[in-house]
Amino acid sequence: MLIARLIADMDAVETRLEAAMAAASQADMPVAMAGMLDFCSDVLQLSLPHGDRAGLSAILDENFGDCDLLIADHAIEVPRLFVSDMDSTMIGQECIDELADFAGIKEQVAAITERAMLGELDFESALKERVGLLEGLEEEAIDRCLSERIRPVDGARTLVATLRSKGCRTVLVTGGFHHFADPVAESLGFERVVGNRLAVAGGKLTGGLAGPVSDASTKLATLVEERDSLGEGARVLATGDGANDIPMMEAADYGIAYRAKPKARAAAAGRIAGRDLTAVLKLFGIPQSEWVEDFPG
Repeated sequence: MLIARLIADMDAVETRLEAAMAAASQADMPVAMAGMLDFCSDVLQLSLPHGDRAGLSAILDENFGDCDLLIADHAIEVPRLFVSDMDSTMIGQECIDELADFAGIKEQVAAITERAMLGELDFESALKERVGLLEGLEEEAIDRCLSERIRPVDGARTLVATLRSKGCRTVLVTGGFHHFADPVAESLGFERVVGNRLAVAGGKLTGGLAGPVSDASTKLATLVEERDSLGEGARVLATGDGANDIPMMEAADYGIAYRAKPKARAAAAGRIAGRDLTAVLKLFGIPQSEWVEDFPG
């Protein structure tokens, strides 16, 4: 069984749906049911007795364009665990690139970041190379960077707060740094943070890391640990945008790529093509009347 949900442009939706259903049938993936969700009127759901995610995704792309969507092999339900990347997912920036700007080397560092996100470079080596370039930068530059550069993605706080209101545990796991991730997590409402630590001595960055590297394997291990603690049957949502996020997105019941690099997008079961993360709430069928901006405690 396949269940697909997409946020559909209501203009000519019937014509597009008919074409998509015909294409699915031709590909031996007949659609058993299609209709708009009752409480999310711009979300179209399709149910198929059988088929494959990649093939269905290609058909939906062809007929609905680059829309927000989620495909699962079971009835879609609100997750009990949400594990997310931070940079370019929960916030709109890459923290190390912005911090490098204070050292006058943003372009050099950003080029390495881009290649690592595309999966062209080994993450750990790329991380250590970039951190090494920051040697001697005053630690106070981090606070300036946070206040002047770092901003949450639209809908990020609402997404976290609403999921928590539904009993979902929330974890921010990043290949970035606790100097940034801790305040970001606090402002957005995440309950746990996993990340790297920049080494500091005498008020300046040493160009090294303090402790083990948080990478793709760390993200996956964190997801597995948290999922196992919830017991059998707990559905998991994971969001990310780069190659470093692929293992955890593949391990999740609902791996959703946010404005992602090609490899990450291809590996995910869903995607957000727009900028607002509240689209995720729509894909889970949570009506806007139940969205919350803050979760007490």
